[in-house]
Amino acid sequence: MTWDPIITVNFVLCIVILALGIWAYVKKKGDAALYIGIAFGLFATSHLMTLLGLAAGLTIFLIVIRLIAYLLVVFALCRKLAKK
Repeated sequence: MTWDPIITVNFVLCIVILALGIWAYVKKKGDAALYIGIAFGLFATSHLMTLLGLAAGLTIFLIVIRLIAYLLVVFALCRKLAKK
C-alpha cells in the first residue's frame, strides 16, 4: 500500500463535507444538506477503501457506491430546486 496524497485530501474533504451536511441538517432541518453530506460520506468510504488497498478487488462495488452518491446529490439538488 502506498500513500496517495490526492486520495488522502479527497478523503479528508469528504469527511468535512459529511460533517457540515449533518450540522446543517441539525441546525436548519434542510434535507438537501443531509443528502449531500451522506453522498460525500459514501465518497469518503470509497476513498478510504482505496487508501487501505481494497479498491482493486472491489471495483464494481466502488462504482456502485460512487454512482449512488452522485445520484443522491442529483436527487438533493432536484428536491431543492422543486421547493422554490
